[in-house]
Amino acid sequence: MNWAFLQGLLSGVNKYSTAFGRIWLSVVFIFRLMVFVVAAEKVWGDEQKDFDCNTRQPGCHNVCYDHFFPVSHCRLWALQLIFVTCPSLLVVLHVAYRNDRERKNCLKHGEGCTRLYHDTGKKRGGLWWTYFFSLTFKIAVDAVFIFLIFYIYEAAFFPLVVKCSEDPCPNVVDCFIARPTEKRMFTYFMLVTSFVCILLTLCEMLYLVGKRCGECIRRPHAIKRKTSITMPTTTLARMENSVSKEPEMEKKMDHGGIEVKPDSSAPAYSLSVS
Repeated sequence: MNWAFLQGLLSGVNKYSTAFGRIWLSVVFIFRLMVFVVAAEKVWGDEQKDFDCNTRQPGCHNVCYDHFFPVSHCRLWALQLIFVTCPSLLVVLHVAYRNDRERKNCLKHGEGCTRLYHDTGKKRGGLWWTYFFSLTFKIAVDAVFIFLIFYIYEAAFFPLVVKCSEDPCPNVVDCFIARPTEKRMFTYFMLVTSFVCILLTLCEMLYLVGKRCGECIRRPHAIKRKTSITMPTTTLARMENSVSKEPEMEKKMDHGGIEVKPDSSAPAYSLSVS
Protein backbone atom coordinates (compact mmCIF):
# COMPACT_ATOMS: atom_id res chain seq x y z
CA MET A 1 0.00 0.00 0.00
CA ASN A 2 1.31 3.43 -0.99
CA TRP A 3 0.92 5.38 2.26
CA ALA A 4 2.16 8.67 0.77
CA PHE A 5 -0.59 8.56 -1.86
CA LEU A 6 -3.14 7.65 0.81
CA GLN A 7 -2.02 10.51 3.03
CA GLY A 8 -2.35 13.05 0.23
CA LEU A 9 -5.75 11.69 -0.67
CA LEU A 10 -7.02 11.84 2.90
CA SER A 11 -5.71 15.38 3.37
CA GLY A 12 -7.62 16.48 0.26
CA VAL A 13 -10.83 14.85 1.47
CA ASN A 14 -10.37 16.29 4.96
CA LYS A 15 -9.88 19.81 3.59
CA TYR A 16 -13.32 20.02 1.97
CA SER A 17 -15.28 18.16 4.66
CA THR A 18 -17.39 19.49 7.51
CA ALA A 19 -16.66 18.73 11.18
CA PHE A 20 -18.83 15.61 11.04
CA GLY A 21 -17.09 14.57 7.83
CA ARG A 22 -13.67 14.82 9.50
CA ILE A 23 -14.86 12.65 12.38
CA TRP A 24 -16.27 10.14 9.89
CA LEU A 25 -12.97 10.07 8.02
CA SER A 26 -11.05 9.43 11.26
CA VAL A 27 -13.37 6.57 12.21
CA VAL A 28 -13.04 4.99 8.76
CA PHE A 29 -9.27 5.35 8.63
CA ILE A 30 -8.41 4.30 12.21
CA PHE A 31 -11.17 1.92 13.28
CA ARG A 32 -11.94 0.30 9.95
CA LEU A 33 -9.04 0.55 7.51
CA MET A 34 -6.24 0.14 10.04
CA VAL A 35 -8.00 -2.68 11.89
CA PHE A 36 -8.71 -4.41 8.59
CA VAL A 37 -5.13 -4.11 7.30
CA VAL A 38 -3.34 -4.90 10.57
CA ALA A 39 -5.53 -7.51 12.25
CA ALA A 40 -8.50 -8.77 10.23
CA GLU A 41 -6.52 -10.24 7.34
CA LYS A 42 -4.38 -12.26 9.75
CA VAL A 43 -7.40 -13.51 11.70
CA TRP A 44 -9.13 -14.75 8.53
CA GLY A 45 -5.98 -16.03 6.86
CA ASP A 46 -6.55 -19.66 7.95
CA GLU A 47 -10.35 -19.87 7.74
CA GLN A 48 -10.53 -22.49 4.99
CA LYS A 49 -7.44 -24.47 5.96
CA ASP A 50 -8.53 -24.93 9.57
CA PHE A 51 -12.22 -25.51 8.81
CA ASP A 52 -12.65 -29.14 9.84
CA CYS A 53 -15.52 -31.62 9.64
CA ASN A 54 -15.85 -35.02 11.35
CA THR A 55 -15.94 -36.92 8.08
CA ARG A 56 -13.49 -37.78 5.35
CA GLN A 57 -16.06 -37.98 2.58
CA PRO A 58 -14.47 -36.41 -0.53
CA GLY A 59 -15.97 -33.03 -1.31
CA CYS A 60 -17.93 -32.73 1.94
CA HIS A 61 -15.41 -30.37 3.50
CA ASN A 62 -15.45 -27.98 0.53
CA VAL A 63 -19.23 -28.02 0.17
CA CYS A 64 -19.82 -27.32 3.85
CA TYR A 65 -17.31 -24.48 3.89
CA ASP A 66 -18.92 -22.91 0.81
CA HIS A 67 -22.36 -23.25 2.43
CA PHE A 68 -21.40 -21.42 5.62
CA PHE A 69 -18.93 -18.94 4.06
CA PRO A 70 -20.03 -18.18 0.48
CA VAL A 71 -18.08 -14.90 0.61
CA SER A 72 -15.04 -14.22 2.74
CA HIS A 73 -15.54 -11.58 5.41
CA CYS A 74 -12.26 -9.92 4.50
CA ARG A 75 -13.16 -9.57 0.83
CA LEU A 76 -16.62 -8.29 1.71
CA TRP A 77 -15.17 -5.64 4.03
CA ALA A 78 -12.56 -4.70 1.43
CA LEU A 79 -15.33 -4.05 -1.11
CA GLN A 80 -17.25 -2.07 1.50
CA LEU A 81 -14.26 0.18 2.25
CA ILE A 82 -13.64 0.78 -1.45
CA PHE A 83 -17.25 1.71 -2.23
CA VAL A 84 -17.74 3.83 0.89
CA THR A 85 -14.68 6.01 0.23
CA CYS A 86 -15.26 6.58 -3.50
CA PRO A 87 -17.89 9.37 -3.02
CA SER A 88 -15.36 11.45 -1.05
CA LEU A 89 -13.02 11.26 -4.03
CA LEU A 90 -15.87 12.54 -6.20
CA VAL A 91 -16.00 15.74 -4.09
CA VAL A 92 -12.23 16.21 -4.48
CA LEU A 93 -12.52 15.75 -8.26
CA HIS A 94 -15.33 18.33 -8.40
CA VAL A 95 -13.17 20.87 -6.55
CA ALA A 96 -10.28 20.12 -8.91
CA TYR A 97 -12.61 20.71 -11.86
CA ARG A 98 -13.59 24.11 -10.39
CA ASN A 99 -9.95 25.04 -9.88
CA ASP A 100 -9.17 24.14 -13.49
CA ARG A 101 -12.07 26.28 -14.76
CA GLU A 102 -10.89 29.19 -12.63
CA ARG A 103 -7.34 28.83 -13.96
CA LYS A 104 -8.50 28.78 -17.59
CA ASN A 105 -10.71 31.82 -16.95
CA CYS A 106 -7.72 33.77 -15.56
CA LEU A 107 -5.57 32.79 -18.55
CA LYS A 108 -8.27 33.89 -20.96
CA HIS A 109 -9.32 37.22 -19.41
CA GLY A 110 -6.29 38.19 -17.33
CA GLU A 111 -5.56 38.28 -13.62
CA GLY A 112 -7.99 41.10 -12.79
CA CYS A 113 -11.01 39.43 -14.38
CA THR A 114 -14.22 38.50 -12.60
CA ARG A 115 -13.87 35.20 -10.78
CA LEU A 116 -16.18 32.34 -11.67
CA TYR A 117 -16.28 31.15 -8.05
CA HIS A 118 -15.85 33.20 -4.89
CA ASP A 119 -14.25 30.12 -3.30
CA THR A 120 -13.78 26.92 -5.30
CA GLY A 121 -13.90 24.78 -2.17
CA LYS A 122 -17.04 26.37 -0.73
CA LYS A 123 -20.05 24.07 -0.86
CA ARG A 124 -22.38 26.14 -3.05
CA GLY A 125 -24.30 25.28 -6.18
CA GLY A 126 -23.28 22.06 -7.85
CA LEU A 127 -20.61 21.24 -5.27
CA TRP A 128 -23.25 21.26 -2.51
CA TRP A 129 -25.32 18.72 -4.40
CA THR A 130 -22.24 16.61 -5.13
CA TYR A 131 -21.36 16.57 -1.44
CA PHE A 132 -24.93 15.74 -0.43
CA PHE A 133 -25.09 12.92 -3.01
CA SER A 134 -21.81 11.52 -1.67
CA LEU A 135 -23.28 11.35 1.84
CA THR A 136 -26.40 9.58 0.56
CA PHE A 137 -24.25 7.07 -1.31
CA LYS A 138 -22.15 6.39 1.82
CA ILE A 139 -25.23 5.59 3.88
CA ALA A 140 -26.59 3.34 1.13
CA VAL A 141 -23.30 1.41 0.83
CA ASP A 142 -22.96 0.81 4.58
CA ALA A 143 -26.61 -0.20 4.89
CA VAL A 144 -26.38 -2.64 1.97
CA PHE A 145 -23.24 -4.34 3.31
CA ILE A 146 -24.72 -4.65 6.82
CA PHE A 147 -27.75 -6.30 5.23
CA LEU A 148 -25.48 -8.64 3.27
CA ILE A 149 -23.67 -9.70 6.44
CA PHE A 150 -26.94 -10.73 8.09
CA TYR A 151 -28.42 -12.18 4.89
CA ILE A 152 -25.45 -14.23 3.72
CA TYR A 153 -24.42 -15.59 7.10
CA GLU A 154 -27.99 -15.76 8.49
CA ALA A 155 -26.89 -13.93 11.66
CA ALA A 156 -24.98 -17.03 12.79
CA PHE A 157 -21.74 -15.35 13.73
CA PHE A 158 -19.24 -18.17 14.09
CA PRO A 159 -20.83 -20.71 16.42
CA LEU A 160 -18.55 -23.27 18.03
CA VAL A 161 -20.14 -26.12 16.04
CA VAL A 162 -22.05 -25.95 12.75
CA LYS A 163 -24.25 -28.71 11.36
CA CYS A 164 -23.86 -29.54 7.68
CA SER A 165 -26.09 -31.84 5.64
CA GLU A 166 -25.15 -30.80 2.11
CA ASP A 167 -24.41 -33.33 -0.63
CA PRO A 168 -22.11 -35.28 -0.93
CA CYS A 169 -21.94 -35.54 2.88
CA PRO A 170 -23.27 -38.99 3.92
CA ASN A 171 -25.30 -37.57 6.83
CA VAL A 172 -25.47 -34.56 9.13
CA VAL A 173 -21.86 -33.84 10.05
CA ASP A 174 -20.34 -31.52 12.60
CA CYS A 175 -17.94 -28.89 11.36
CA PHE A 176 -15.65 -26.65 13.39
CA ILE A 177 -14.47 -23.12 12.60
CA ALA A 178 -10.97 -21.95 13.43
CA ARG A 179 -10.91 -19.36 16.24
CA PRO A 180 -14.67 -18.66 16.17
CA THR A 181 -14.73 -16.33 19.21
CA GLU A 182 -12.01 -14.06 17.84
CA LYS A 183 -13.70 -13.84 14.46
CA ARG A 184 -17.05 -13.13 16.12
CA MET A 185 -15.54 -10.23 18.07
CA PHE A 186 -14.04 -8.72 14.91
CA THR A 187 -17.37 -9.09 13.10
CA TYR A 188 -19.21 -7.27 15.90
CA PHE A 189 -16.57 -4.55 15.89
CA MET A 190 -16.85 -3.95 12.16
CA LEU A 191 -20.65 -3.87 12.34
CA VAL A 192 -20.62 -1.36 15.20
CA THR A 193 -18.21 0.93 13.33
CA SER A 194 -20.46 0.73 10.26
CA PHE A 195 -23.45 1.82 12.35
CA VAL A 196 -21.38 4.67 13.84
CA CYS A 197 -20.41 5.83 10.35
CA ILE A 198 -24.07 5.79 9.27
CA LEU A 199 -25.00 7.88 12.32
CA LEU A 200 -22.22 10.40 11.63
CA THR A 201 -23.26 10.69 7.99
CA LEU A 202 -26.89 11.29 8.98
CA CYS A 203 -25.76 14.05 11.38
CA GLU A 204 -23.71 15.62 8.58
CA MET A 205 -26.68 15.56 6.21
CA LEU A 206 -28.90 17.22 8.82
CA TYR A 207 -26.18 19.81 9.45
CA LEU A 208 -25.89 20.66 5.74
CA VAL A 209 -29.65 20.91 5.22
CA GLY A 210 -30.11 22.97 8.40
CA LYS A 211 -27.32 25.34 7.44
CA ARG A 212 -28.72 25.78 3.94
CA CYS A 213 -32.24 26.45 5.27
CA GLY A 214 -30.85 28.97 7.77
CA GLU A 215 -29.08 30.84 4.96
CA CYS A 216 -32.27 30.91 2.87
CA ILE A 217 -34.21 32.32 5.85
CA ARG A 218 -31.61 34.94 6.73
CA ARG A 219 -31.18 36.20 3.16
CA PRO A 220 -34.59 37.99 2.85
CA HIS A 221 -34.12 39.58 6.29
CA ALA A 222 -30.68 40.84 5.27
CA ILE A 223 -32.04 42.34 2.06
CA LYS A 224 -34.93 43.96 3.94
CA ARG A 225 -32.60 45.39 6.55
CA LYS A 226 -30.27 46.76 3.88
CA THR A 227 -33.22 48.44 2.15
CA SER A 228 -34.49 49.96 5.41
CA ILE A 229 -31.04 51.42 6.10
CA THR A 230 -30.66 52.84 2.61
CA MET A 231 -34.07 54.60 2.47
CA PRO A 232 -33.66 56.89 5.54
CA THR A 233 -30.23 57.93 4.25
CA THR A 234 -31.74 58.97 0.92
CA THR A 235 -34.60 60.82 2.66
CA LEU A 236 -32.16 62.66 4.93
CA ALA A 237 -30.10 63.75 1.93
CA ARG A 238 -33.22 65.13 0.26
CA MET A 239 -34.16 67.02 3.43
CA GLU A 240 -30.69 68.54 3.64
CA ASN A 241 -30.94 69.69 0.03
CA SER A 242 -34.33 71.28 0.63
CA VAL A 243 -33.09 73.08 3.77
CA SER A 244 -30.07 74.42 1.92
CA LYS A 245 -32.33 75.84 -0.79
CA GLU A 246 -34.65 77.71 1.64
CA PRO A 247 -32.30 80.70 2.31
CA GLU A 248 -31.92 81.23 -1.43
CA MET A 249 -35.69 81.34 -1.81
CA GLU A 250 -36.02 83.82 1.04
CA LYS A 251 -33.53 86.10 -0.61
CA LYS A 252 -35.62 86.06 -3.76
CA MET A 253 -38.87 87.02 -1.97
CA ASP A 254 -39.68 90.52 -0.71
CA HIS A 255 -41.81 91.36 2.30
CA GLY A 256 -45.05 91.45 0.29
CA GLY A 257 -44.50 87.98 -1.08
CA ILE A 258 -43.52 89.28 -4.52
CA GLU A 259 -40.46 87.80 -6.04
CA VAL A 260 -37.70 90.24 -6.64
CA LYS A 261 -35.45 89.47 -9.56
CA PRO A 262 -31.92 90.26 -8.61
CA ASP A 263 -30.87 90.85 -12.19
CA SER A 264 -33.55 93.41 -13.04
CA SER A 265 -32.66 97.03 -12.32
CA ALA A 266 -35.46 99.41 -11.21
CA PRO A 267 -35.68 102.76 -13.06
CA ALA A 268 -34.30 105.78 -11.22
CA TYR A 269 -36.82 108.42 -10.14
CA SER A 270 -35.95 112.00 -9.18
CA LEU A 271 -38.11 113.99 -6.82
CA SER A 272 -38.09 117.75 -7.17
CA VAL A 273 -39.19 119.88 -4.23
CA SER A 274 -40.44 123.27 -5.22
